[in-house]
Parts: sequence; structure tokens; C-alpha cells
Amino acid sequence: MMRQVLAKLAMVIALSGPAFAGDLIPVDDSYTISQRYERYKDQYAGITWPVSEFQTGQQVLFDRRYKSVGARELHIDVFLPPAEIRNGKAIVLVHGGGWRSGGKSHFYGLANRLAQKGYAVFLPEFRLSPEAPYPAGLIDVNDAIVWVKSQADTFGIDRDKLAIGGASSGGQMAALLAYTADKPLFKTHASDDTRVSALIDIDGVLDFTTPLALQYENAAGKTSAAGLWLGGAMEDVPDRWREASAAQHAGAQSPPTLVISSGIPRFTAGREIVEAKLKAQGVRYRYTTFEKAPHDIWLFDPWFGQIVDHIDSFLSEK
Repeated sequence: MMRQVLAKLAMVIALSGPAFAGDLIPVDDSYTISQRYERYKDQYAGITWPVSEFQTGQQVLFDRRYKSVGARELHIDVFLPPAEIRNGKAIVLVHGGGWRSGGKSHFYGLANRLAQKGYAVFLPEFRLSPEAPYPAGLIDVNDAIVWVKSQADTFGIDRDKLAIGGASSGGQMAALLAYTADKPLFKTHASDDTRVSALIDIDGVLDFTTPLALQYENAAGKTSAAGLWLGGAMEDVPDRWREASAAQHAGAQSPPTLVISSGIPRFTAGREIVEAKLKAQGVRYRYTTFEKAPHDIWLFDPWFGQIVDHIDSFLSEK
């Protein structure tokens, strides 16, 4: 009997396949936390998985829809602090994964720990390059910022104290959005208020056009992670590579910026340009780096806890 049921189910799936296939979202799941741990565990003494524990009064709201693109829904996870320690500040965190992989769950540990410091933390899902190349994901994250601000009263946050952060490719995206908030670039509506109070860039490239960035990000040309996202190699679409470089937009309008580096220079290529521009305009800037650390420092201890403290310290400054 069970065999007959399974056979009928298989027939239904086969007959409905083409209609269903049109709704499938291309997914690259090649980047996982466990994969990175296996790679690093014998290279870095003392590396451990952070333990997430919850405090009384904490709230986690999963998969709230912030946007639809046709039939495609995009969701955001919300980590809220206990009421008695709420500081009114918030941060949107943009996950990494080479613009084509990863997911918002990769930031659950960091979001949980920041919530225990009093912050409301928002983790948006956004379209990755296998589904929709540049600038779709950037537009999505800006729409998430607009949604968060529209929900400020609901979540008990100050609209003017919303920061943005990200790691790796997410750090690159966060920096680009932070530095172009005064422009119509990457916005659904030119009038959208996407200004942020601070930027936290964890190992995210700041200028694709530097020799150091090109050495790695353009090594495989149009088939590199950046090339697949940007729609071609630097030689093919140079204006797009420049437009996507946060350093090209840095200036007096830029928010206070914290750059956290694993100590591997390629991942913060262009930071010297950003530092010079921001300091020339009197914009608060801080750079901190680790030694003998892996790229994915936000995922594992002993670096994870230190990153939380660096973020909290920076966002607490006046």
C-alpha cells in the first residue's frame, strides 16, 4: 500500500514539476559554518564554537516579511533585548558568502550577544547573485533599512540610532550602502531614507579597484565571486567595479566607521583610502585588527566575543 502511495506521489510531483520549478530559487550552499570550522580546527589553537544562551525577556522574531518582489518574499529576523537593558539603538547585519552564498542564520550568534548588550538586531535575507546579480541585493538591504525605520516604534528603537554592519561580502555591501545613503543609488525610491548612524565593516573589501583587491577579486575574471555578482570582470565592466567600491563614495556624509580586520589585508583592501577621506572630513574612524586569525573571525571564539565588545564600544561612543 505504501509503495502505491509513494508511486502516486511521485507521479503528482512529476506532473506538477514544470509549474513548481518556476518558483524555485537558485541556492549555493557551499559556504557553511561547519565547513569553515573543519578547515580551521587544526590551524588555530583554541578555536571554538560560541555558545548562545538566552536571557529572561529576550525576544527573537523569525522570518518577518519586509518586502516582496512579485511572488518572491524576503524576510528578516529580529533579535530584541530584554526591556530593562534596551538602549534604543539598533543594527542591521548583512551576512557574507561571496555575494552568492551564506544566510542570515550565520549571524545568529552575533545578533544574540549584541541583543544582550541592549541592541535590537535585524538580519535581512536578500537576493544573492545566482538569483539576481548586482545591484538587486543592495536594493533589498536598503529596503530592509526602510522597513526597520518604519517599525521603530514597534521595536522600541530610535530611527536616528540605526547602524549597519556586515562581514566579508556583507561588509562590502554594508559599507557601500552606508556611504551612498545620500544618493539614489541602490534605492527602490530616490526619496527613501536609508541613512545610518554608524558602519561596522568586518573584513569587507572597501575598494575593488585597488591592486590588492584586483589581485584576488578579479583573479578569475568574470567567473570570480565578484565578477559573477557584478556581471563581468573588471576589464569588462570597470565603471560597475568602481561604483560598487565604497571608498569611491566616502566623504563628509559618511557615518562613523569601524573596520575590523582578521589581519588578512586582502579582505579590507581600500581601507587606507577610506581612512584618509574620513579623517580629512573629521568623520570618526577606527581600525582594529587581529593577528593569526582566520577570515571568518565573527563565527568563532576567541575572536567572536572580542568583536562583540569592539562593536559595543564603538556604538557607545558619542
